[in-house]
Amino acid sequence: MDIITQGLLGGLLAQSVAKKDKSGRSERKRATLVGVLAGLLADADILISSASDPLLTIEYHRHFSHSLLFIPVGAAIAFMLLWPFMRRYLSLQRLYIYCFMGYSMSGLLDASTSYGTHLFWPFSDERVAWHLISIIDPLFSLILLVALISGLLMSRRYITHAGLVLAFSYMLFGFIQLQRASDIATDLASSRGHTTAQHVVKPTIGNLLLWRSTYIHEQRIYVDAVRIGLFSDNQIYEGESVELFGVTKNLPDLPLDSQLYADIERFRIFSDGFVAVDPTQANVIGDVRYSMLPTSTKPLWGIVIDNTQPQQHADYQFFRDLSQEGRQTFKNMLFGRCAAGNC
Repeated sequence: MDIITQGLLGGLLAQSVAKKDKSGRSERKRATLVGVLAGLLADADILISSASDPLLTIEYHRHFSHSLLFIPVGAAIAFMLLWPFMRRYLSLQRLYIYCFMGYSMSGLLDASTSYGTHLFWPFSDERVAWHLISIIDPLFSLILLVALISGLLMSRRYITHAGLVLAFSYMLFGFIQLQRASDIATDLASSRGHTTAQHVVKPTIGNLLLWRSTYIHEQRIYVDAVRIGLFSDNQIYEGESVELFGVTKNLPDLPLDSQLYADIERFRIFSDGFVAVDPTQANVIGDVRYSMLPTSTKPLWGIVIDNTQPQQHADYQFFRDLSQEGRQTFKNMLFGRCAAGNC
């Protein structure tokens, strides 16, 4: 998830095990600070980059630093960074425990989103994505923030634990919503007579009501949106489709030993095969799993290619622009204001 939520969860987890020091003073505040900082550390992998290879960043973001096996190592790194500042206030053992707790859920939290996390590295290169929650979810972050501040102000451990239980319950609600959205999206594909070679259903940004369905059928990618009401009133918004990208089909003259071909393959693997030419930019190959609108095939990010220079790296870019009309369309879908399933 976003880095702020990572820090909040890390701080709350460390706060949940805070004890008193030898003089009888609570370590709650220091434990919380350590947990917040340790929780931020895993996302330091975003600093791994190369000016000559733009795709290096996406390959290593949520990689080894988010692995379950790396948790003790990440906690040790946080410990070494914080020890010079905390040695007067916390023992070696307590500081490491708080670092461990703060770092421990970084990978699992990110795996709960749809981006993909190398949770089982080095034993597996699979990018784990459970699609339970959006990469940015203000309500989930607010639960953590309120629990963390309340735990500090009231110095009651049960408040901290209640906050963690509530956050877990929110994830459980996301799981239930995912199953409901997946069932409707699968039925929609079946009603079209489509066999889904690959199918992913994930929440749209900031909520658990509006979901994006993306699947591949006979070399085309189909995108739809499903709004799952809290009790009923589910709605389907049928979206766009686009031809699946293939190097031999779209770039038949591209040498297979070129750098551009290698970069396209790297991006295809990162995107789990959901790649297509941007319908508005012919030189952009996009990850169709993500878009500013849940019914659109215009990608949120992609690689800019120049097939006249096959030995040059592809550039990686974001396309976040959304018009006022587009924002209103998203709101209409989110609040179920669209008539007959159309916006």
